[in-house]
Amino acid sequence: MTLKKINTVLTAAFILFILWFGTDFILSPETTAPGFGLPSWPSGDGGGFLIVKGIRDVVLALVLGILLVTGHRRALGWVLLVEAFAAYGDMTTVLAHHGSVATAFGVHGLTATLMVVNGLLMLRETREVASAPATPASQPA
Repeated sequence: MTLKKINTVLTAAFILFILWFGTDFILSPETTAPGFGLPSWPSGDGGGFLIVKGIRDVVLALVLGILLVTGHRRALGWVLLVEAFAAYGDMTTVLAHHGSVATAFGVHGLTATLMVVNGLLMLRETREVASAPATPASQPA
């Protein structure tokens, strides 16, 4: 399997996973929220922040999807690296609020690290293409 195919499959998996998770947070935050890893959830109007998290996730997935579909693979690599900060931020939030250490590292930390690996592989793939020497156009005699 080529590096391009591996990157495409990994990225598509991230897009689908993030879309699914984000959509769950929007449609049923009360059932999805316990899997996030925090020990307690906001009450009253505070539950709206869970929907904000879902919207954030959906937007992150759509950005990745657009870059994948339009073939902007180098930009996709950089965006994967940057978007990993959202998952590392989620991990840090869970740890800072005395949430589940297993969820912090096993879900958020692992997701972020896999995104970094995918982003670096994407940059490696596109570096090889970008560094290929350009062939000069032949000049008419």
